[in-house]
Amino acid sequence: MSAGRISRYSIVSSEEEGLRLTTMHGMNGFGNGKIHTRRKCRNRFVKKNGQCNVQFANMDEKSQRYMADIFTTCVDIRWRWMLVVFTLVFVLSWLAFGLAFWVIALLHGDLDNPAGDDNFTPCVLQVNGFVAAFLFSIETQSTIGYGYRCVTEECPVAVFMVVFQSIVGCIIDCFMIGAIMAKMARPKKRAQTLLFSHNAVIAMRDGKLCLMWRVGNLRKSHIVEAHVRAQLIKPRITDEGEYIPLDQIDINVGFDKGLDRIFLVSPITILHEIDEESPLFGISKQDLETADFEIVVILEGMVEATAMTTQARSSYLASEVLWGHRFEPVLFEEKNLYKVDYSHFHKTYEVPSTPRCSAKDMVENKFLVPSSNSFCYENELAFLNRDEEEEEDVGGGSRVLANLSPDRNSRHEFERLQATRGLDQRSYRRESEI
Repeated sequence: MSAGRISRYSIVSSEEEGLRLTTMHGMNGFGNGKIHTRRKCRNRFVKKNGQCNVQFANMDEKSQRYMADIFTTCVDIRWRWMLVVFTLVFVLSWLAFGLAFWVIALLHGDLDNPAGDDNFTPCVLQVNGFVAAFLFSIETQSTIGYGYRCVTEECPVAVFMVVFQSIVGCIIDCFMIGAIMAKMARPKKRAQTLLFSHNAVIAMRDGKLCLMWRVGNLRKSHIVEAHVRAQLIKPRITDEGEYIPLDQIDINVGFDKGLDRIFLVSPITILHEIDEESPLFGISKQDLETADFEIVVILEGMVEATAMTTQARSSYLASEVLWGHRFEPVLFEEKNLYKVDYSHFHKTYEVPSTPRCSAKDMVENKFLVPSSNSFCYENELAFLNRDEEEEEDVGGGSRVLANLSPDRNSRHEFERLQATRGLDQRSYRRESEI
């Protein structure tokens, strides 16, 4: 067998170009040695910008099928080709009818009397050549009507051609204008202002291990009936030995409880609880480092301005899922409004208290998770924002964050949290420096 032979399943990934070494520590962090495993760098099924990384090949009657749905084809093609089609359709129709009028004039003998004879009536006045017939075709189809050239009653065929060209011209105008308007108004471009976080995170939320990612809307116009869904894509071998290169598994984001429908005014963190029905139920932090899967996330809704449905997509590879991280806050309350700071949209911070075992191990071994009320980065920001507002109400002072100091009540509350929940000073400093 040749060494350069393509892999049987090269449609998904190549064995040679997709392998790299990753390093994992021993079980529970013990041991002096390291375990080296080979991890495949899988190709994305859905790119970060939402485009599907799929190429069709060996399609039977592809051209005929695309021409059968010519309107959708015109809407889907690029603008440069759309403009070429738009120009060619009109120019070719003008040339075709111009040729028809030239043939009628030639057969009737209009070209043999270029000077004009009082006893001779041409089919079309002032059409003495192909150029004149082409100009008459343009005037007829575009209804310019300069009045210099016109059809006479001498030739019924010429009258029929004028009527027929007018009808065909209306059909071409409706088709091309409709295709351009549909192409301009399609909601696909609305997805450019719908934002997904660069990474997904896994952390504790309300005492449960959860997968989270963030979505945002960069426009003030709303997405009506916005809802999210997600799928996990990975290769799988069935019990019968059949290889499925891209097996799609639904990830529950609260469909049964209605939590998948969101009010997307400010950035929202989408939550997937890793429970017994989750495909991530048996994955730990160590397993995540060598896992081979892709999470495709989808946001759908209607554009408020046009009431057309739009869809924004993105994906996260296993290497883009951060274990033990949370998203930094982006929504801050001011005096009379809420402010969204998108400079923190993609940023995360580490939560050292996150268990490294899987959700399955937590359930079976009854792992004790830290209290969900422990002092964390969001609480610190809340205290600092409250201190800032109180100092402004008292009479001003610097608004620089470094110069803010907790008031007496905040300090007492902070000391109480330290005493009752055993706050780790090192972890607190690490999070407060973000």
